[in-house]
Amino acid sequence: MFFLLLATLCSASIALIFKYTEGANTNRLVITSANYFIAFTMSLIMIAGKGLIGKVDWSNSFMEEFSLMFSQGGFIFSEYSSMIWGMIIGTLAGGFFFASFIFYQKSVRENGAGLSGAFGKIGILIPMIFSIILWQEYPTSIQWVGIILAIVSILIVNLSSEAKEKLDVKYLLILLFTFGGLAEFSNKIYQNYALNDYKDVFLFFVFFTAFLISGTYTLRRKSVITKRDIFTGFAVGIPNLFSSYFLILALDTLKTSVVFPIYSAGSIVLITLGSFIIFKEKIANKNKVAILLTVIALIMINR
Repeated sequence: MFFLLLATLCSASIALIFKYTEGANTNRLVITSANYFIAFTMSLIMIAGKGLIGKVDWSNSFMEEFSLMFSQGGFIFSEYSSMIWGMIIGTLAGGFFFASFIFYQKSVRENGAGLSGAFGKIGILIPMIFSIILWQEYPTSIQWVGIILAIVSILIVNLSSEAKEKLDVKYLLILLFTFGGLAEFSNKIYQNYALNDYKDVFLFFVFFTAFLISGTYTLRRKSVITKRDIFTGFAVGIPNLFSSYFLILALDTLKTSVVFPIYSAGSIVLITLGSFIIFKEKIANKNKVAILLTVIALIMINR
């Protein structure tokens, strides 16, 4: 639970940094590219600092181990195959992460921030459902109640009366839900089969791939690049890296169906409290209800 708390704190800090720069004339694409750059650079430094590549036995066959993954329950890749697995899943995840960002931006323009935020957050249903189907990670009855309360709290915060009136599920919302959920599920797919020691390799490929796509997209749009946007991106990139880092560690000890609802709902609670403490924003009544539901959910999930 400690690693889940750290992942949630990192996730919430990303939103609070964005909130701090809200009034400024910022370029989100440049910030996003800079965020991915610092994240993959830091993960590369971590790989070098831990000497991960030097520990690898290069004589192993990834394809042989890959075939065993389907026939042996609880199978874990060797050091070499964990690196290859991290490269494959990390590259896919990088594409998912950037796609979810683009679809979120487009959906906000078409459907509003509330509805887009709700569908983005509820994407956690994808890793939850797949983990139950693939690995039989069934929560207890009390945990199920807590999970439902956490999801309800997410909807309460994001769905305003205006958003409910516009609730017409369009393709952008479906794409946002799908790619956001797949991006989060990538963490579980890596963690379930690979050695955690090599998560830095996985994270490197996640953020390096996302940077390549984001950087290309930014240059094609001829975005104006300012020092402020670059430094903001760097500030976002550090907690972004470690939110995934700690989330993988949390998934190693907790059920997926427990981790993601708390990660998502807990982030919302911390963002609300952070906005109240740092920016002196009043906490809306619906957010107070969401905080209460999240606290109850935490208690039930931990029983």
